[in-house]
Amino acid sequence: MALIPTTILTGFLGAGKTTLLNRILQEDHGHKIAVIENEFGQENIDNEILVQDSNEQIVEMNNGCVCCTVRGDLIVALSKLIEQKNAGKLSFDRVIIETTGLANPGPVAQTFFVDEEIGTYYMLDAVVTVVDARHGMQQLDEHEEAQRQVGFADKILLSKTDLVDAEQIAMLRTRLARMNPRAPISPVDFGKIAISEVLDLKGFNLNAKLDLDPDFLRAEEEEHHHEEGHCDEHCTHEHHHHDGHHGDKHAHNHHHAHHSDDIAAFVFKSTRPFNTGQLDEFLGGLVQVFGPRMLRYKGVLLMEGADRKVIFQGVHQIMGTDIGAKWGENELRESKMVFIGKNLPKDIFIQGLEHCLV
Repeated sequence: MALIPTTILTGFLGAGKTTLLNRILQEDHGHKIAVIENEFGQENIDNEILVQDSNEQIVEMNNGCVCCTVRGDLIVALSKLIEQKNAGKLSFDRVIIETTGLANPGPVAQTFFVDEEIGTYYMLDAVVTVVDARHGMQQLDEHEEAQRQVGFADKILLSKTDLVDAEQIAMLRTRLARMNPRAPISPVDFGKIAISEVLDLKGFNLNAKLDLDPDFLRAEEEEHHHEEGHCDEHCTHEHHHHDGHHGDKHAHNHHHAHHSDDIAAFVFKSTRPFNTGQLDEFLGGLVQVFGPRMLRYKGVLLMEGADRKVIFQGVHQIMGTDIGAKWGENELRESKMVFIGKNLPKDIFIQGLEHCLV
């Protein structure tokens, strides 16, 4: 039996998750989707859509979708849905889980890797995070949950872009890319977005695709060159924002360029191969010590004596590896790794990885 692809939809209170879900539940898109709503707080699926008896937990929509309200354990809800599907009572071919606006998506994502029954039937496709363009900056400043939701994302949907100007959107995009350079960002207008932007993103696939925001990579390169010029330890790395931006008219941009988020990303790259034993040991140690602070990490690795790529990725302490495709004859053989986490000691990671190179 094919595994049922599951999407975790997250985002801070009021970001527009429910608007998006209501569209999915009503639109004629041809998918049979079971939406699990983790009911908590103000943000419930519109009651106008769900005129329902309070005892009834599962409501079928006229477009073939199903909405299931969870008051309690997600694992129980997923198991019940499977029971009903297997018994022929419900028909669905994918699942979207809406987390509450204050939820940390980490434990929800981990459920798919640690619970045996869930792993037998479901496959985690991606974490999709909705960010409110109008209030996003402030929410990221004030709430760690909002930062975590961004750090976990495989895809970021920017809502309410009509309420802010282009400069504000650009600053928010820059900040989001610094926190999570591996999540593409798309605007979503009152929940209107192609369903293909939300489903089948394969964010948890062990594949060799590691697309990183090119601006982020450029900033990383600049930081690297700057450090070679003996930058002191307190130097922040947004050096490209400094030039000539000390006049009043730039004070606003200048301030925003320097939000120091607890959740941030960094990249390690090298064309020298890794020693397999040393790398295994080092990564195992990292995950043991820093696992709770490591939100998402992924890499395509060049290993000593191997003609194939090694792919690894993880969520917190759970890490998976796989053998990928052969290196192409004319392809640059280079390890590339990205780590997204909370206050991770970048120097320890980078120096440790350098020690594992042949």
